[in-house]
Amino acid sequence: MSHEYRKDPQAISRLSPEQYKVTQEAGTEPAFDNAYWDNKEPGIYVDIVSGEPLFASVDKYDSGTGWPSFTRPIEPENVVEVREPSRAVSGTEVRSAHGDSHLGHVFDDGPAETGGLRYCMNSAALRFIRRDDLEREGYGEYRTVLEQPGRAARR
Repeated sequence: MSHEYRKDPQAISRLSPEQYKVTQEAGTEPAFDNAYWDNKEPGIYVDIVSGEPLFASVDKYDSGTGWPSFTRPIEPENVVEVREPSRAVSGTEVRSAHGDSHLGHVFDDGPAETGGLRYCMNSAALRFIRRDDLEREGYGEYRTVLEQPGRAARR
């Protein structure tokens, strides 16, 4: 199944002020006060602007930071890492490849057994699709990923 993901001006026009600030102006939402930091439901997370698949619940873990954290992207080609030498944040910025949305940062303090990375994302940049809704939403091919706890990195 072929998908064409892009920065969607209509999706941008529907963003809440917080979603706009995070995705378009590289903002950060408050820790422990966002939609997905403690979400434990099975499903995938997609870019709120482009719909491109970014992360899976099987790769999500509680980092204690108050933001949704993942050990790896579901589709590495949909995630772009941008070095920010002038920023106070020690991590590398993470953006969606097709939507060019600011998502959050990646740090090298994640679980060693899964590669040592922590993709610390803003809920405001993500849309969660529950496992039971994957087919209806056009992401049915990701159902098998959710059945693979501890899956090998696809890099």
